[in-house]
Amino acid sequence: MTAPEPPARLVLASASPRRLDLLAQIGIVPAAVDPADIDETPLPRELPVDHAKRLAEAKAAAVAARHPGCFVLAADTVVACGRRILPKAETEAEAKACLALLSGRRHRVIGGVCLVTPKGKSVARAITTAVAFKRLAAEEIAFYLAGGEWRGKAGGYAIQGFAAVFARQIVGSYSNVVGLPLHETYGLLSGNGYPCLEANSCRGQG
Repeated sequence: MTAPEPPARLVLASASPRRLDLLAQIGIVPAAVDPADIDETPLPRELPVDHAKRLAEAKAAAVAARHPGCFVLAADTVVACGRRILPKAETEAEAKACLALLSGRRHRVIGGVCLVTPKGKSVARAITTAVAFKRLAAEEIAFYLAGGEWRGKAGGYAIQGFAAVFARQIVGSYSNVVGLPLHETYGLLSGNGYPCLEANSCRGQG
């Protein structure tokens, strides 16, 4: 009797600890983490939803080429105010400008998610969550900037940290704002053959 084939490995095309933590929350631990190194500059007149989905697809494709026969999951998070795509803040000045823009306003967090299957099929989704910030006092912005949570975060904030006190309303997926929409991600995985409910598969193989 031949032994059954082991389940295909899952590779996460992201170095984000937030995404690893979110996957672990639903019992999924990737067999490997291999971040994609791509240009994330928005295209001219590119809409935020299109940008998030395009980046997720590009990341998944780049990493899938290095891991044939694996499931490859990629994601990107975009914070948008109207049609404007906010940066992933790398400097305090960028983060301050983002917080000043978001103060007292509604904005959107768009999560692009893409899965490439072992057979090369690519499936992508874009999920939008609406977030409303209270009006931020100058002292609150200064306090938040001093804490450093904003570094590398889309829109200059991390909802899972102190910035949770800024959000007076969230409509849609909370996990999407953190970095990965779990409902849609689980659906992509389970709907395309990844055995999410089998404990050994969900702990990563290999």
